[in-house]
Amino acid sequence: MQSQFNWTRKILAAAAAGLLALSLASAQTASDEGKRKLKSKSGATYPELARRMNISGKVKIEVVIAPDGRVRSAKAIGGHPILVQSCLDTVKEWKYEPAGEETTQIVEFEFKPQQ
Repeated sequence: MQSQFNWTRKILAAAAAGLLALSLASAQTASDEGKRKLKSKSGATYPELARRMNISGKVKIEVVIAPDGRVRSAKAIGGHPILVQSCLDTVKEWKYEPAGEETTQIVEFEFKPQQ
């Protein structure tokens, strides 16, 4: 009886591990599906004030991309206020591959002080 219980437990554990692996793989695929490829981009300029104040960190920008690949709008959703404007100005100049409809993506910039 104990042997049968151990086998049942092992089978259930293996099935649970398989389902977990499948769900992780599909979640990773789903996150990559909506990404539009960039045709041209430039890097954000590290603001002089931020450099002097030794400000570093990440800035997240939500970008709305028109079907023709132009950036229709961009808004900051996180980051130090001194770093945000440089990122907004930068992404507005980017060009993406055309698509059938308008899409929204999150873009992340990272600023590190130069040593």
